[in-house]
This record gives sequence, C-alpha cells and structure tokens, in this order.
Amino acid sequence: MSETTFRTGLDAGIGRIPIMDVQPVVDGGRFPARCVEGETVAVRANAFREGHDAMGVQLVLISPTGVETRRPLRSTNPGLDLWEATIRPDELGTWTFRIEAFSAPYDTWAHVAEVKIPAGVDTELTCDEGVLVLERVLAEIAEGTRPASDGPVVSAALESLRSPGLPVTARIAPALAADLRGILAERPLREGVTVAGPFRLEVQRRRALYGSWYEFFPRSEGAHFDPEHGWTSGTLRSAARSLDRIAQMGFDVAYLTPIHPIGTTFRKGRNNTLETRPGDPGSPYAIGSPAGGHDAIHPDLGTIEDFDAFVSRAKELGLEVAMDIALQCSPDHPWVQEHPEWFVVRADGTIAYAENPPKKYQDIYPLSFDTDYEGLYAAIRDVLEHWVAHGVTLFRVDNPHTKPVRFWEELLAEFAEKHPEVIFLAEAFTRPTMMHTLGKVGYHQSYTYFTWRESAEELQEYLEELVEAAPYMRPSFWPTTHDILTPYMSSGGRRAFVLRAILAATLVPTWGIYSGYELVEDVPRPGAQEQIDNEKYEYKPRDYAGALARGESLEPLLGTLNRIRREHPALQTLTTIRFHEADDPQVLVFSKHLDADASGTGRPDTVLVVSLTAHDRDASTRLHLELDSLGVEGCFEVEDLLTGERFRWDREPFVILSAADRPAHVLRIVHPEES
Repeated sequence: MSETTFRTGLDAGIGRIPIMDVQPVVDGGRFPARCVEGETVAVRANAFREGHDAMGVQLVLISPTGVETRRPLRSTNPGLDLWEATIRPDELGTWTFRIEAFSAPYDTWAHVAEVKIPAGVDTELTCDEGVLVLERVLAEIAEGTRPASDGPVVSAALESLRSPGLPVTARIAPALAADLRGILAERPLREGVTVAGPFRLEVQRRRALYGSWYEFFPRSEGAHFDPEHGWTSGTLRSAARSLDRIAQMGFDVAYLTPIHPIGTTFRKGRNNTLETRPGDPGSPYAIGSPAGGHDAIHPDLGTIEDFDAFVSRAKELGLEVAMDIALQCSPDHPWVQEHPEWFVVRADGTIAYAENPPKKYQDIYPLSFDTDYEGLYAAIRDVLEHWVAHGVTLFRVDNPHTKPVRFWEELLAEFAEKHPEVIFLAEAFTRPTMMHTLGKVGYHQSYTYFTWRESAEELQEYLEELVEAAPYMRPSFWPTTHDILTPYMSSGGRRAFVLRAILAATLVPTWGIYSGYELVEDVPRPGAQEQIDNEKYEYKPRDYAGALARGESLEPLLGTLNRIRREHPALQTLTTIRFHEADDPQVLVFSKHLDADASGTGRPDTVLVVSLTAHDRDASTRLHLELDSLGVEGCFEVEDLLTGERFRWDREPFVILSAADRPAHVLRIVHPEES
C-alpha cells in the first residue's frame, strides 16, 4: 500500500499535516544554512494535526555524495507542537534535508488498545482494527518498501490478534510488545505524509567557526630607526621570526594587513595628516604604485619567495595565514591608468577619492562596479586566486559593505566551489541588514558590535541576537582593531584590556586581537576612537620581550585563554550559550555545555563564566544558576581555569570579583565521573 505524499510550501499549500517554522532555514530557503564539520546542529519544526490521532515527524538528511539517512524528530514541547533532532554532519559540501510529518495509525491504535482492553471496552473491535493496521505493514513488505526481516514479528502479532480463543490480554500482547514497537518506531507505518523541503545546509571546515586571530603589520616587525639614515622597514623575513611568539600564545591565524606597494600621490603622514615627512611609509590601504598592485608585494617587504617562506614557516608552527583584501586603489595603482572605467569620475574629470564625512581619504580611489562589472570581477578573482596559490587560506575583507552584494554572492559562490578551504571574514561595521546579508550570501565570519557592547544587559542581548543568526552569520569578537579604540578601552587601562580579552575569548568561538594589545596600547588620538600615532601611517616596532620580562605584558593571559579554548570544546561553540542571573546587574554569567557524545572527548564539557563588565568597580553578588543547563544537580565542584582553584558550589553561590586581580571566573564544571 503506497503512501500518499503531500508537499507543503508557497506553491503547494499547507499540506495534510501542517509543518511550520523549519530551522535551520535562511529566508525560506533562499540561502543555505551553514555549519562546520562535526558541529551539533539542531533541526526543529512546528508540526501538528487536527484531532487526537498520533503523528510522527522524520528528518531525511542527504549528504553531498547522495547518501540518505532518516531519523525521528522528538516532540520536545507538545504544548507548542515543537519537534527537534540534532545532527552532526561530518562531510564538507552541500547537504540537503527535508522534514516529513505523517499520521501514525499504529501508534493511534496502540494508544486506544492500551486504554480500552484493560477496561473491557470494544475488545473484539479493537483487535479487528489492529489486524487492519498490521495487514498494511505486511502489504509494505510485499511491495518491497519495507524489509522482509520485519515479517516474522508482524505475522506473529497478526496471528495472535486473529485468535479469539486466547484471553484478550494475551491475544493483544504481541501487537504491543517491545520488538514490534521497535520496528514501527524505526520504520513507522505512515499515512498523509507531508513534506517540507528540501532545504540546503552548507557544511564548511571547522576554522570557519572556531579560531584565534592575531593581526599585525609586517613592516613594523623588525623595523628600526637610525638617526642618520632614518627608518628601515621590517620585512617578511623579519616578520616570520615573530610567528614563533604568536604560536606560543596559542593563536591559530596570523593575519597580515596589506603587504602591497603603496602609492605616493596624496600619501598620508602620521596620524592621517596630508603632511608627509621623509621616511613616512604611507597607509598600506592606499594600494598600488609603479611597483604593482594587489598581486604584488611592497619592495621593502621582500619578494614572493619571501612570502612563500613566511607561509611555510607559519604552517610549520600550526598557523594559517590570513591576508587583508582592500578593494581600493591609490592614485598610482596600475589599474588607474589601464582601466579608468573601474572608478567614479567627477564632473570636473577627476577620479573621486574615498570619503566617510568628516573623514577624507585622498590617497584612496574606491572601485566602481557599474561600468565594467565583468572585467573588474575577473581582475579581483584573479588577485585572490594568486594569493590562494601561494598558501593563503583566509581573507579579511576591508569594508565589504561598500561593494555590491551581488558581487560578493557570485565571487564567494565561485570560491566555495573551487576552494572550499578558503574562508572570508567581513570587516563590515555597518547597518545590521547589510551585515546579515553579507553572511547570507556567503561570508564565513563577520566583525561585530562587541567592541561597543559593554554592560551585562547589552552583551546578553547581543549574544542572543547573534545566536539567532548563527545559521548564516558567525561572529568574530575583537576588543580593539587598528582602526578602533573605544573610550572604554582608552579609559580603563590594563583592567579593561584583561576584562575584554576574557569576554571576547569565551563568549564566541572566533576572536582576535591587534598587535600591541598585549602591551595595553590605549592612548587615543584626540577627538577620535583610534590610537594616537596610528600604525596605519608609521612604523611601530615594539619591545615584546622586554615587556614580558618586566611582567607588563598580557601575553601569559592571552596564552592561557587560547589554551582553555583549545582544551574545552564547549568554548568552540556559539549556539550552546546559556545565560544565568546575578543579583548585581553588572555581572555577566553564562555557560556553554556539550554532552559526552557531542564533545568529541567522550566526556561532557561545561564551562561557566562569571565576569565583571565594568573595569572600574568590584562586585560581591549571589548567582542564580540553572543547573539543568550545566548538566549537574545539587552541589557540584568547579575549577577556575585561570587560577587552578577549586570551589564547592550550589544553585546560588556567592562570588566576589575584583577589577584589579580577579575580574572573572572561567570555571570548568567537574562532572561526577571526573571527580
């Protein structure tokens, strides 16, 4: 007996069994949802039917190679008709899934039988109805839609139901027995099947979700000043020597600001002035000179062979190399002469330079995609292909929101097909709609407003927003960047830098710092939220070793945070975050938990963070913990991963935090099997 199948959707109507609000689905399926290999993904739907008959919901998951698996969704909130299952795709590529809801005649009959038979109501009729149901199961075996191995158990139950000489309880027992129930739970008898989908799920490599980035200007690494001859730039070779220190701190990604030739026309001097002095190197974002453009290396930094050696050394240390891609040109870029149609020309015949009033960037020409889209697309694609061929696996894209979204959709789709290992990070501090859409069209990661979210209430609200967007936009948290130094950071000194590093490293799976963070560089340029003597416009060599020897460096803290992140899979997740209450509203309390089967270690992993959010005050407060989300009951033991201390806590522990020397607890829950 073949099933009757109904489709649901805009063109097909509601279907026999309504299926609503399927997740993870992005914009009704217009864009694929995304996850990384091995990530636990919750698949949810609201499904319901009229009346009281039983129903079931199944997930049908199809791998990129076409392997189909089925698993049931469980009713996790019957009152809200919510059904849920978790999956952990382990193969890169495009998966699809669909939801199938159906009436379950066996389950309906079994429920009726369990009520009526003990009460002696309609016993003969109930047995006859059971015969009809199980005959349908045998018919499926005959049709070949059900394995023949189900036959003996079903036939035995049928024979019993057809035996009126038996006591009714014995007669019906085989039809309600565990073996038959197991068969029909795994392969249910279905009718009125309604299908929602298929929906796409793009599975990407793990670095798209989890990683620690370290940003630096290669020209500052090894730069030195001689009073007689002026500045000498650092090189890719000297920058490669810094990779050991970056790796020792536990970072995964070495992110290079632009390494290309820099123009001289309208070159910016120190602190973004138009007055340059001899030796001023200019902004690396003013890309292009007679020495080349986006596919060239600044002569002061070395050669392509030096770059290859840099990438090779990074790989030896377990680091990936990220390159800054700024799609703009200095007036001296070869494209300006070769392709003037790629720029906006003003009424007076001059090419328009970049502006973000009141900021002016006279040394930069933005690109225009409206005159020769195909030609410009091909040129940019070829630039990226060049660097991928030389070992770059990640790109931090400068201001992607100033380029057409259509361009990114097409380019990122092409690279996902040809280079699925390559990851793109959007540096888009702009309107939420644009940020979210860039994620939907293919950006793997995005900068966020974490830099400006300071209070516990703001942080919780923002994280809940980011979790909701997790199927398409992965956040990257940066306390500062080479462009941004907030008043919070410039007023709080070391305390602010410690506190924000702890929060950035534990709230989300991907975080990063800009070099100099470990030295607490916090002096702003007057009237601006950026550092004085900004490294974009000058060399900035730093005495990391000296600061470390004097006990002034945050390197030990950064190394500890990255070690904790590596050792605790729960911190490598976003969607598992749960917030708890504290009596002090400026204390942020959150946890992340993975069950043993999801942690990859064979043990449950739970991390609980209790943190100040203000750098200028202490706190003594009682917490109110939701123990279910921590995987514990009653009293339990915690270990502070920052200090090694152990405490015995319960549902409402009292904590004392100090901005000076204990701004936060980062706690491991010691589960009973580990104690």
